[in-house]
Amino acid sequence: MTINRANVSAIAEDLYVWLPPKRGWGLANCGLLAGQRTALWIDTPYDPSLAAEFLAESRKRLADGVTVDRIVVTHANGDHLWGAGVLPDAEVIATREALEHIHWEPTPQQTHALVAGGDPDSPLGGYLRRHFGQFDWSRTEPVHPDTVFHGELELRVGEYPVQITGLPAAHTGGDLIVHLPYQRAVFTGDVIFGSTAEQPGDHPSHWAGPLENVIAACERILATGAEIVVPGHGPVLDRAGVREHIAYLRYVRDRAHALHAAGLPALDAARRIIAERRYPELGLPERLVLTVAAEYRHLDGSEVPNVLEAMGQVALVARELAEA
Repeated sequence: MTINRANVSAIAEDLYVWLPPKRGWGLANCGLLAGQRTALWIDTPYDPSLAAEFLAESRKRLADGVTVDRIVVTHANGDHLWGAGVLPDAEVIATREALEHIHWEPTPQQTHALVAGGDPDSPLGGYLRRHFGQFDWSRTEPVHPDTVFHGELELRVGEYPVQITGLPAAHTGGDLIVHLPYQRAVFTGDVIFGSTAEQPGDHPSHWAGPLENVIAACERILATGAEIVVPGHGPVLDRAGVREHIAYLRYVRDRAHALHAAGLPALDAARRIIAERRYPELGLPERLVLTVAAEYRHLDGSEVPNVLEAMGQVALVARELAEA
């Protein structure tokens, strides 16, 4: 399977967003802030081919002699980080807490081997092949941030201020948001998964939580005053779109808490919430397995599973849904 060419759009002065043409695992949004003497990426595409495409599109929008010399990574999931290898001389910036998530996920080459070598007839092997088989990390080396910080960090790209805020554990344990006050824009990473009536997105997949922290992060995004909100995946949102996403998060949180209080195991609780079809327009409902499991861990102190165990449950529910 191949990915059609992504769309690069100007969304404010010297600010561009790279939007994959469809929804699905691994198809993250990226940003380019272009100054007169320097330029900044916000996140990177998932594999070298997509990252090279974004780089080629970025160069078309840069002044002569300007290169992308810094990359701010909103969190350490590979679909936002692993493309940084196409800019080997760029400074990669992330939160200090993101380092732990880097070590929790398989490396790019390990992931490639799992996807290419798994049993396609098993739930997990088939799911990985179907959703990740279009990416190629066979020669992708792990990416390690050059600069890590805790709390707040402010940069400048030419005359433009860039305000970076680390967050309490939300989507992962090391998320940040990037506020561009001159452009009245904010890049949220996977704290927000975008969806609109015209362009439905996917269900979020939160690894850390609790959801109360994700909701608080969304409120913090609104508090920046930004009018343009670029989520980690899905269409660009306005402020009303963020509020609609908060309503979704509150629904999932409240249902997970009620089902936990009723004694339902996390996997069965996810199945129950999926069956309610409150948001039928969203894709990948099986990802609720991850979000509900993370919320349950905060309620009962259960252990964090390894990533393959977690994805195995996602794949199992996806097969159940396909066979229903």
